[in-house]
Amino acid sequence: MGHLSDGRWMAAALMLSHRSRGRTAPNPNVGCVLVNDGAVVGRGWTQPGGRPHGEAMALAEAGARARGATCYTTLEPCAHRSHRGPTCSNLLIEAGVARVVIALRDPDPRTDGAGADRLRAAGIDVTTGVLEAEARLAMAGFLTRQAKGRPHVTLKLATSLDGRIALPSGESRWITGPQARAHAHLERARHEAILVGRGTWEIDRPRLDVRLAGLEHRAPRRLVLSSTGDLRSPSDIAGLEGVDHLLVEGGAEAAAAFLRAGLVDRLLLYRAPILLGTGKPALGDIGLPDLASAHGRWSLLDARQLGSDRLEVYANS
Repeated sequence: MGHLSDGRWMAAALMLSHRSRGRTAPNPNVGCVLVNDGAVVGRGWTQPGGRPHGEAMALAEAGARARGATCYTTLEPCAHRSHRGPTCSNLLIEAGVARVVIALRDPDPRTDGAGADRLRAAGIDVTTGVLEAEARLAMAGFLTRQAKGRPHVTLKLATSLDGRIALPSGESRWITGPQARAHAHLERARHEAILVGRGTWEIDRPRLDVRLAGLEHRAPRRLVLSSTGDLRSPSDIAGLEGVDHLLVEGGAEAAAAFLRAGLVDRLLLYRAPILLGTGKPALGDIGLPDLASAHGRWSLLDARQLGSDRLEVYANS
């Protein structure tokens, strides 16, 4: 049976899960909160490289206070054995928690319901599906890898109002203002890898790093889409190891190639309040056979103002 406060505590667990987004592949970025008598006694999130898991970290912080507590976890506690660490469902049972609230069932066939079943068999009250939609967004990388065998792909576009990314001369610094650029760097920190096309790499020589104080170490792995390189086609991203979140930053042809291939899951559109006229377009041919095919593909997830610029976030629907 659900409690009125379940949504509040699960939202806190989801916030913790975002701390390790882009750092835990091939494991999910799980957040966990332990609550006893209305107070938080333990917090955890999956650590870089995938271990320890969020539940293990929260239990370690709580110690004896975990007995009788409620555990809020963004993903079903694992039930499979691993040489890298203990099984979270067993840890919760051994700690004596009274209740476990789960946002999302683990699609990994090694768990996939077995974790919740094990908890129930031990006499623990289990509630599932709390803030499930939000958890799916938070763990999109892991879920996409499980369902489609490839990373979750975000395409970033920074354009003028008329969809241009540079003047005819090639000048593009800067289309957007400092707040939008800072947000884009935060997005880089949340991805394991970042990709540009060969033309962008050779002409612009982008650094593709993270220039935010305290997050410089979160710079993603740099990749180039090139007919002569390791990644010759967008479909080659399926073979990337340790990458569950891929950020595509351009140029126009690389972005179009991913759209043509149907491999863009999320779109970040930064728009500056300027007009460039005959400048360079943001996209090349994306392979639309007719106008009707363009409709119904994207749904708005978020929109906000970043200084003078506008950010819109879309999901591929």
